[in-house]
Amino acid sequence: MRLQFLLFFMLICAAASAQTGNIKGQIKTGSGEGAESVNIILKGTGKGTVTAADGSFEFSGLNEGNYQLIGTGVGFKRIDKTVSVKANKTATLEITVTEDAQELQAVEITGNRESNYKNDLSFIASKTATPIKEVPQAISYITKEVMRDQGTFLMGDAVKNMSGVNQFTFYDDLTIRGFRMNGGSTTQLVNGLRTFSGFWKQPPVNYLERVEVIKGAASALYGNTSPGGTINRVTKKPLTTPQKSLTFTTGSFNTLRTLADFTGPMNESKTLLYRLNLGYVNAQGFRNLQFDKNIIVAPSVSFLPTDKTRINFDLVYNRSNSRLDRGQSVKGNDLYSSSIKTSLNAVNDYLNEETYLITTSLNHQFTKNTSFNLAYLRTGYSEDLLEHRSSNTNAVDSAGKVIDNLVARQVFVRKTKSFMDNVSLFLNHNFNTGIAEHKVVAGYDYIQSVTPKGSGQQTASGYLLKAGGAGAYNAKTPEKYVFYDYTENGVTRSIPKPNISHYDLSLQNNSMEDPSKYIYNVVTNASTTPVFYKLHGLYLQEQLKINRLQILLGLRYDTYIDKKGYTTSKEQDVTQHALLPRIGAVYTLTSNINVYGTYTKGYNPQDATVQSDPLSGGPFDPIRSSLYEAGLKTEWLDGRLTANASVYQIEQSNTLYSANAPENPNLMQQIGGEIAKGVEFDVTGNILPNWNLIVAYSYNDAKITDAGSRATDQVLVNKQKPNAPKNQGSIWTKYTFVNEALSGFGIGLGGNFVTERNVSINNTQTLPGYALLNGAIYYKIDKFQFQVNLNNLANKTYWVGGYDYLRLFPGAPRNFMATISYTF
Repeated sequence: MRLQFLLFFMLICAAASAQTGNIKGQIKTGSGEGAESVNIILKGTGKGTVTAADGSFEFSGLNEGNYQLIGTGVGFKRIDKTVSVKANKTATLEITVTEDAQELQAVEITGNRESNYKNDLSFIASKTATPIKEVPQAISYITKEVMRDQGTFLMGDAVKNMSGVNQFTFYDDLTIRGFRMNGGSTTQLVNGLRTFSGFWKQPPVNYLERVEVIKGAASALYGNTSPGGTINRVTKKPLTTPQKSLTFTTGSFNTLRTLADFTGPMNESKTLLYRLNLGYVNAQGFRNLQFDKNIIVAPSVSFLPTDKTRINFDLVYNRSNSRLDRGQSVKGNDLYSSSIKTSLNAVNDYLNEETYLITTSLNHQFTKNTSFNLAYLRTGYSEDLLEHRSSNTNAVDSAGKVIDNLVARQVFVRKTKSFMDNVSLFLNHNFNTGIAEHKVVAGYDYIQSVTPKGSGQQTASGYLLKAGGAGAYNAKTPEKYVFYDYTENGVTRSIPKPNISHYDLSLQNNSMEDPSKYIYNVVTNASTTPVFYKLHGLYLQEQLKINRLQILLGLRYDTYIDKKGYTTSKEQDVTQHALLPRIGAVYTLTSNINVYGTYTKGYNPQDATVQSDPLSGGPFDPIRSSLYEAGLKTEWLDGRLTANASVYQIEQSNTLYSANAPENPNLMQQIGGEIAKGVEFDVTGNILPNWNLIVAYSYNDAKITDAGSRATDQVLVNKQKPNAPKNQGSIWTKYTFVNEALSGFGIGLGGNFVTERNVSINNTQTLPGYALLNGAIYYKIDKFQFQVNLNNLANKTYWVGGYDYLRLFPGAPRNFMATISYTF
């Protein structure tokens, strides 16, 4: 009986085997060459492969039936072909792929036609059009589609979708993997070129194609950068097809926002393309006395005289009128003792800013394998400021004792201007040696940043003196000061009279002030001191590919020249040098899974004043950093969804601390050390064509390991770095209904969480963690879309960052934004 059963089973297996078939094929380019490393999948079967060097591929053991064959490769348009498999037969295919010039451009000259949450290519990481999954370093990004669906207008709202990125303050001021990076640091990128923005206001995003962050130091390509990561803002470029849209938004906090985006060809041959983004914003904000008016004009023109030459011109002009919001103050250590709306401004305070970015770029392809790129970016910024703000301390009584509900104030009157130039030229050359493919980039950067003479600041602070003038209060000599009667809880007492009226947290005394009555001192600080630095950078990079293995080798040599005493008779150059290696590798395990590892070094030069001070003990080496990182980059669901994970360690050294030498207070020692270790996880893309998803999570253990010899600094050792949560994450999903009854409707749902954080200038105060829930409703009919975004649905009280409890930065309470857009 057993023998009969075994024979019967073998016959069934043989019959089943006899009914399978195979697929064999070859993919060729238009020139007849084999297309190597094209990803081939059979949709719905879980089967996939990668083409060999001659473009060949094979599937075997397939059941009889029809299959959907999909092929994707960098520089080629997607292959989508139906194949019929018959029993005991081999279906033979010969496919010629079409090159996709949109993807092959060496730099982003013309626009991106993608219209979903997923972005496949990165230019920032290698200065070549490299698939993100083939870059041996973590990259986070947010596309314009995500920002549109979330109703995002400012950078701080965009980056909450990125793993490891957190706000430090209200300003253009972030932490990336625990290291601070802000708009005043001159290490931001726009279209891959060095720039800066005004520190006080977050840049708008309406003119951006996407925001991306390369994690870890990007110094091997861009010079001195933050060890945590570098932000790149990619502007919208012209499209070859006409497209126009108008958007109107209104909602909470008296928000009014009007945006326009026009693009298309300017001639019949489509060799001249344009794009124009316009924006007007008028919003009060949820904080007392705060407002923000923005005018944004962002034209872009692309000229394509031949198939080999592309020229682009971009301008971003932003004029902002607002007040500078220095944050919320509370009584003592009670976070909830004042409203999150509390602001210390006077009614007549103002902050007027003007920023422009002018970019001209040229890309010329000498041959199919060799191209030349030249780009120039000019940045200009001006600031006109009057502000009443905290003096970073409370008022005191005659004995010098702190009065909790009175915040001491000071006044700044400041005018500044700053400019920056970045010239970048590099050559791309691709070639083969045997089975090895090579992509070589050789380039030169020139960067110049100037704060010219002509900036200035007056500051009013302190307590009034009987002899005239103002100064810090000394409780040992109260007879020198003017006093006045102050009443609190029905009790009147005499306390020192301030130069600037104190802010009473109980009375909320925001009023019109007369700045002409104050006693001012002219001050010199980093914002007003004339500054000039320039950087020369030479770099060479090789991307080597041998079958499934790709290796990236990079080396950069920087010469950083800072002028001490700029614009004075004692002006002199202070020169620093840095040699910056970068090593990375990517290995393709399967058609949808890559593993990678990388090592990079970064630096930031020491300030010229410290370098040249004969009493400081210098010159000092630049601040050094190193990154060790490994991870997975994967694609799923026919390439619609990416899931990436990374583990990293960042080390920074050479931070300067005081040597605490009584005989020489200027003496410094270079012993500071910091380390950040963490894990990051990102999922981006489409579960279904009508179902979008973004998920991000990070764990970051960022600590100071060496803080010098002072006892006051030793308490910082092994503490989590300020405004750097150990855990944070976010999720956002949008589903659009496709059934006839709900056609045109969509819903969005998401949220983000941040765990407890330390503040930056107080060793005992912390900020509580928080979790927010957001939602959205969409309805699209013909060319109109109606959208309502609902934020902080649970109306949580929370703080995005803070210096201490006198300068806290609360998040917005429950709010909504309603948007109508028309596309034609």
